[in-house]
Amino acid sequence: MTKLLIILIIGLVMEAVGVIYLNKGLKQVGEVQKISVGEVVRVIKRGITNPNILLGVLFEALFFGCLLVLMSKGGEVSFIWPLTALGFVFTTIAAKLILKEEVSPLRWSGVLLIVLGAAIITYSEKIREKAAAQSTNHSVPPVNQ
Repeated sequence: MTKLLIILIIGLVMEAVGVIYLNKGLKQVGEVQKISVGEVVRVIKRGITNPNILLGVLFEALFFGCLLVLMSKGGEVSFIWPLTALGFVFTTIAAKLILKEEVSPLRWSGVLLIVLGAAIITYSEKIREKAAAQSTNHSVPPVNQ
């Protein structure tokens, strides 16, 4: 489980970095003025040539790669996917430190709830592993011949 958590943390850092780059790039591209084909094409053209957006997409792809590794290693989706919510924690911290965003106490409370939820999920996995280990230790001993 430790290896899975390390891969998850690396992936979540990649996701947070990706979101920061995407945010910077989108600010450079500019807001969508109106919903029209021409405006969408303008934003796409500026987006696919913006280095920050391209870096953001790269880091998000690396995060996705980490998820693929986690799931291919036999990690249960009901364990791994909820833990990806920790990405909100990493991204909030990155927004505060890098983008200098103000994060209200109410938002920090939400971040704390996410951390508590992740802790409960991790604890439930440890209980499951412990129960599995105990059931294999209590197997029927071989009969003496």
